Amino acid sequence: MTGTANIRELITRNIRTSGIYLAFIAIIAVFAIWTDGKLLSPGNVTNLVLQYSYILILAIGMVMVIIAGHIDLSVGSVVAFTGAVSAVVVIRHDMPWWVGVLAALGVGSLIGAWQGFWVAFVGIPAFITTLSGMLLFRGLTWVTLDNISLSPFPAEYQNIANGFFNGVLGGNGYDVFTLVVFAIALLGYFYSTYRTRRSRIAYEQPVEAFPLFIVKLVVVSFVVMWFAWQLANARGLPFVLIILAALIIIYSLVTQRTVFGRHVYAIGGNLSAAMLSGVKVKWVNFGVMLNMGILASVAGVVFSSRMNSAQPSAGNMFELDAIAACFIGGAAVTGGVGRVTGAMVGGLIMAVMSNGMSLLGVDQSMVQIVKGLVLLLAVAFDVYNKRRAGAR
Repeated sequence: MTGTANIRELITRNIRTSGIYLAFIAIIAVFAIWTDGKLLSPGNVTNLVLQYSYILILAIGMVMVIIAGHIDLSVGSVVAFTGAVSAVVVIRHDMPWWVGVLAALGVGSLIGAWQGFWVAFVGIPAFITTLSGMLLFRGLTWVTLDNISLSPFPAEYQNIANGFFNGVLGGNGYDVFTLVVFAIALLGYFYSTYRTRRSRIAYEQPVEAFPLFIVKLVVVSFVVMWFAWQLANARGLPFVLIILAALIIIYSLVTQRTVFGRHVYAIGGNLSAAMLSGVKVKWVNFGVMLNMGILASVAGVVFSSRMNSAQPSAGNMFELDAIAACFIGGAAVTGGVGRVTGAMVGGLIMAVMSNGMSLLGVDQSMVQIVKGLVLLLAVAFDVYNKRRAGAR
């Protein structure tokens, strides 16, 4: 098979995954032009990271839920409830900030286990279980906060979502530490990508031509270091970006390189075959829901830190943004398909559109209309691809 044929096959088999990156670039270019470059200014790039980090954290857990063939409608309420628990511990009872974080994570774990029990062992569909959870945990948020907001958090807690590494290695008008961190991460990406390519060649799997491989690395390097330069010229490296990057790396490895991850894909792709193959379906489903509860509590800590308060209405509609990020990023409605990186790109597409329209002064109602249409088109594209594949 020629190099050209290999490339054509890769594009055909992964058209949606490839297309989402091109769509992301196109959306950035369009809004950069419409906003006269404001979208890509150092300050705005930093704000994008800070304002949408909690949605991206939720999307990491949600994509695993969707791959397994489920859906979780309760994450917005869990964000609110865990943030409320943290606020009560830290603000009302004057405990150290880290005790509040641990309390939120503990409650999130219990919530994930609670919902995992009903889904995995009782057999109630996740849609119904989490719809119940959406109501239950919203009500518990109101009870916990006595239906009022709690603020402010101590400075250490606020720094979780609002703090920066800046000036660690010095710099003349920019933060050298940020550039160094991104450069090291880029070297790690090069090494991982090169190893993956060699492995695919060893197993006689199709790979792109070497010149195209080099071009891809150059483009990725440019984008990553440009992003690092923007952050370095604003306020430095956000703490929350480190948290998000660590979660992306960990969950990418979990979904792609572990037995548990393969079992999640197997259950979503073909439940009957997974059961016949000896997959412990109940425990895998329990683990998926437990994990979602934990990540929702992480998002709850980040959001309450960002807002410097716990609010009864916190997390409203977050579940829909997280679900939309996953589907736009390539997850299949029927399960068995999706990637953490795809969900991140889907979430960033939603973030760029929301932020870009906000900079243009577009009414919030129109923003919701556009986001709804984008989600509909993304799912329609998935259905179209499946029908075309079935026809062949």
